[in-house]
Amino acid sequence: MTATANNRYDAIVIGVGGMGSAALYQLARRGKRALGIERFGVPHELGSSHGVTRIIRLAYHEDPAYVPLLRRAYELWRELEADAGERILHITGSLDAGPPDSFTFQGALRSCAEHNLPHETLDAAEIAKRFPAYRLPPETMAVLQPEGGFLLPERCITLYAEQAQRHGADIHTEERALEWQPTAEGGVRVSTDRAQYEADALIITAGAWASDMLPALKAAAVPERQVLAWLEPKRPDLFAPDIFPVFNLIVEEGKYYGFPQFGVPGFKFGRFHHLEEAVDPDAIDRQPNARDEAVLRQFAEKYFPDGAGATSSLKVCMFTNTPDEHFIVDAHPDAPQVAIGAGFSGHGFKFAAVIGETLADLALTGQTRHGVGMFALSRFAE
Repeated sequence: MTATANNRYDAIVIGVGGMGSAALYQLARRGKRALGIERFGVPHELGSSHGVTRIIRLAYHEDPAYVPLLRRAYELWRELEADAGERILHITGSLDAGPPDSFTFQGALRSCAEHNLPHETLDAAEIAKRFPAYRLPPETMAVLQPEGGFLLPERCITLYAEQAQRHGADIHTEERALEWQPTAEGGVRVSTDRAQYEADALIITAGAWASDMLPALKAAAVPERQVLAWLEPKRPDLFAPDIFPVFNLIVEEGKYYGFPQFGVPGFKFGRFHHLEEAVDPDAIDRQPNARDEAVLRQFAEKYFPDGAGATSSLKVCMFTNTPDEHFIVDAHPDAPQVAIGAGFSGHGFKFAAVIGETLADLALTGQTRHGVGMFALSRFAE
């Protein structure tokens, strides 16, 4: 079966979630005839890019090398806001907190120092005075960075998809990509459960299903079950966005992250790597259970007691983790017309705008001005 003329594109994107919707927009705005193929809906709640809010922050404790990408991401998110006439980026400030020698605190300090980011250093008593919902261990130290906040992921994806369509992109939902192959002419052929398509370039942003398209990612991008909680605050005034910064927090129970109350009832938070359950994304248990709730409630009752009221909601999502928890953003080693965005390891959504730009660069030209060398797929070669 060969693709018809109507099924011929300049570029195809497999997976129209956070990264894929941004990449599709970038392709379309550059005048390319682009197709996005999404096996579910746009947006949907079966992957990694849902849950009302997602943290964005500049004091990046994971590595200072992320900061230039973040600065560009902020610019692009604000461009999307201006284009769409809708607010999707909310600034609350961000706290990166933990013991004085913790990776979270020291890494945030390092990013601030290397990139001259405005920030304050607070101890537990100062945190409690400024932000009364927080009741952290006395030894805790935190970096408060004023430009942190949160994005609205479902709206970000929807707006990028709409903007892509306005620039001429096609989006096919409820259509599953089955395989892709390079063509003799240097392009690609993509087969789905509905049709076959051809294009000069391909971007793969399939999230937890990335290894279906790229078997080499089986060990390098591993899906993990993650659960988020929304608890009814006993003091809702303490969890409003103007008095509750987003946080990343190391305590003896693990590493946690959280948000002010926004959009839906409840103080939202989660534990990184929750119960450490690697999963098949087609067989994941999507029903939160009593153990999920207990792990999260115990944290809130101890460190955010005024937020530990009745459970409003629990939701399951997925991380897709690499061995070093840094991203995979690269051209395919054997097919340079194919760009890969995968393994965002639970901290990728804030970068979606700039990753989309980067993937479009790589697919169309084979290079990008953005510093993504640390995300090369080759680092996992045996």
